[in-house]
Amino acid sequence: MAAQDFNFLLATDSYKITHYKQYPPNVSKVYSYFECRHKKGAQFNEVVFFGLQYLLKRYIAGCVVTEEKIQEAKVFYQMHFKQKVFDEEGWRKLLERYDGRLPIRVKAVPEGRIIPRGNVLFTVENTDPDFYWLTNYIETMLVQMWYPITVATISREFKKILAKHLKATSGSLEGLEFKLHDFGYRGVSSQESAALGGAAHLVNFCSTDTVAGLLMAQRYYNCPMAGFSIPAAEHSTIISWGRNREKEAYEYLLDQFPTGPMAVVSDSYDIFKACKHIWGNKLKERVMERSEDSMLVIRPDSGDPTETLLGVIKILEECFSCSVNSVGYKVLPSYLRIIQGDGIDLCSVEKILKKLSDEGWSAENVFFGCGSALLQKLNRDTLNCAFKCSYVETNGKGMDVYKQPVTDPSKGSKRGRLSLRRNSDGLIETVERGVGKPEEDMLVTVFENGTILQEYSLDEIRKNARLWEEDLSLSQHNQDHPTSLEIHQKHIMNGVH
Repeated sequence: MAAQDFNFLLATDSYKITHYKQYPPNVSKVYSYFECRHKKGAQFNEVVFFGLQYLLKRYIAGCVVTEEKIQEAKVFYQMHFKQKVFDEEGWRKLLERYDGRLPIRVKAVPEGRIIPRGNVLFTVENTDPDFYWLTNYIETMLVQMWYPITVATISREFKKILAKHLKATSGSLEGLEFKLHDFGYRGVSSQESAALGGAAHLVNFCSTDTVAGLLMAQRYYNCPMAGFSIPAAEHSTIISWGRNREKEAYEYLLDQFPTGPMAVVSDSYDIFKACKHIWGNKLKERVMERSEDSMLVIRPDSGDPTETLLGVIKILEECFSCSVNSVGYKVLPSYLRIIQGDGIDLCSVEKILKKLSDEGWSAENVFFGCGSALLQKLNRDTLNCAFKCSYVETNGKGMDVYKQPVTDPSKGSKRGRLSLRRNSDGLIETVERGVGKPEEDMLVTVFENGTILQEYSLDEIRKNARLWEEDLSLSQHNQDHPTSLEIHQKHIMNGVH
């Protein structure tokens, strides 16, 4: 049920208030769709669909139009436009006929599904001919789907890279779901961004410090606890002891958290001296007393990520030794690990893991934290997200419509009613012009006339988004590699996905 204090009538771009006056006379149906356009040479060629359920539950389901909200909007838009353009009559008719529920239908890909770019992800249409203008009125809100889709997609790309290196250097994927920790809470623009982005990351991983994302998963995706964290130090808790008492600060933490994993930022002064002389000497016996279940995780937080991490792991090897795993790579003692959270993005993770493996180290030794590159350094154009009208009905007659700008062919839009199917070659494709077969359509009706008809739990979404063997062999960043992509899509089509 949408929040009562939220005015849906005010949740659109200003110019859309006037669009009911602009459609052709006697129009009765407007049908639009959302996609992540495909662009040649794009960084990502497939996307993780996630976040629609939250937007529908939070803002669109139930009674969203009341007389009070109509009056509020009427006054607001009169002041805003300095003329009478607000459709008071239309909104009151909707209130009286549907008790304030929205007469629209939304069909969408199941959340968590991996879909090649350039395909329809969801469609919107009015179910009452008097409210043709409502389809694209709601565009503003629904296009904000770009954010959770993009975060979930980037998070899954991290997972591919981590899985590839973990499998190659350890022989298994054990612990993969904890390899990337969400550090992004403070780096986003709002609490809602933290919630949406944090939940999107949790589609792929179970490791986070972004509490807002956990709460969203609880409240909107039926997951009591989607992610986990451990006690960890920050610079204030270390430097408050003073530079001359750095050893005492670390020892105090060992005393405070004798069981369970614990992470300690150790670069407040000199990360290399801290590892060699404090952790590896003065506190060595205390560290060695810990077990795999209560490991010490040392966190560098400055300098070149690759060089710093490599320097740290070599010092820890000198002080604590290491073993060789079943596939021939070095592993620190099970009570000791490293987490790198500074300067992490898709490129640096790949670079770090490659350097480590080149030096004979397993990816088992490291965890990563990521903040802005995961939740903030992205925008709607990262995946070229767009919402376009493709079909209308006027005077009872349907017409396929489209845009085809001569100045940018990549912005051409699809035509007619759309469906999403697996073709005879096993590839996911969009069928245009209303010729798709309903029994083949992968789009599911999730919302109709104010009611949510289909919900997904986070467990179901995670299952839809899980990695497959072929993901581990794909090149970095999900880029355009026709052969790999085609194989991947065929596996999806053949029921492996």
